[in-house]
Amino acid sequence: MVTTSSVRALSDVRLPSGEQADILIEDGIVTAVGPGLAADRADVVHGARRLVLPGFVDGHMHLDKTLTGLPWMPHRAGPERASRIETERRMRAELPPVAPRAARLVADCVGHGTTAMRSHVDVDDAIGLSHVAALLAVREAAAAHVDLQLVAFPQSGVLNRPGVRSLLDAAIAAGCDLLGGIDPVAIDGDLDGQLDVLFAIAERRGVGLDIHLHDPGAAGMAEIAGVVERTRVHGMAGHVTVSHGFCLGAADDSDLERLAASMAEAGVALVTHGGGASPMPPVKRLRERGVTVFAGNDDIRDPWSPLGTGDMLERAMLIAWRGGYRTDADLAVALDVATTSGAQGLGLPRHGPRVGSRADLVLVDAETPAEAVARRPGRALVLKGGRVVARDGALTEPLVLA
Repeated sequence: MVTTSSVRALSDVRLPSGEQADILIEDGIVTAVGPGLAADRADVVHGARRLVLPGFVDGHMHLDKTLTGLPWMPHRAGPERASRIETERRMRAELPPVAPRAARLVADCVGHGTTAMRSHVDVDDAIGLSHVAALLAVREAAAAHVDLQLVAFPQSGVLNRPGVRSLLDAAIAAGCDLLGGIDPVAIDGDLDGQLDVLFAIAERRGVGLDIHLHDPGAAGMAEIAGVVERTRVHGMAGHVTVSHGFCLGAADDSDLERLAASMAEAGVALVTHGGGASPMPPVKRLRERGVTVFAGNDDIRDPWSPLGTGDMLERAMLIAWRGGYRTDADLAVALDVATTSGAQGLGLPRHGPRVGSRADLVLVDAETPAEAVARRPGRALVLKGGRVVARDGALTEPLVLA
């Protein structure tokens, strides 16, 4: 077995700017970037002129749902959200334990270059905190490979399921990093009621929020407005994320401008997976208005969708494809939402191949960031805090669950 090892110098890499350079690393932090820095060093890793990118950040996924590593299972749910929720609830009893499935997916994601991720984890009246316990174990096992944030997620509702609000509070006490929510209008039928519960718990526990908002039209826009207003009142700028926000992709110009301005002013971020069946929020326009926009894979071969590989470079390509991006500058935007903006959205330290940043880096066989998005080459090397955690798509050291 090849164990993880610390790297103190990368030589002859291609920076996103196109320059050839060496990168020096000390205690997991980039300390110098420039030509000729690694000459005559014995502890150098040769980059062979590969492109060095910031580690990928998956800002929205569901590790506890994945079917990764299992024999193929045909998709069973209907197209409606309610069917997907109920189908998944029925399937839980026949699936193997959560932790090994989730750990397999984490290993795949790290092999693809992901160095940080945010996963929602189901909390409801049927399973209690069992999925939370499983993903806490995965987080501990994967701590040297990836930063893993957990969001306590009430997929079946907050108000319409007995005891769920208490379970959410308990999930934060157990170790979840953020509190989740879902479609207050469609799921609970009470916009103010769900949001009041969530923000009260979040404020008392001192944690952020990441709320799924799938609802279209006026309902979706009212939900975003409600989240924005409570973020402002509770002083939670920079600690609240709207997941999906599909209504923004179909809003008229005046509604979009109003919501974008209010999100930027309140410090409410948006995470998108560029889903193919729903309107995609206008990523570039939101960014231009000052909204932090980042990306995630969402469903990765699970009861909600049979698709997905866990590759954030593939996700960047899909967002570019859906957005009609063609220029190198536009493709760089797609990469940014999967890397640096993702780190910002997750509240992580400085990110990328620059002095003072944590050495979470990926080497790929490409000349430019645009080519990396368009061609999605293999990941030759993945560094997490200056340690080699994957080579050529495979972990250098396996994840071991306690």
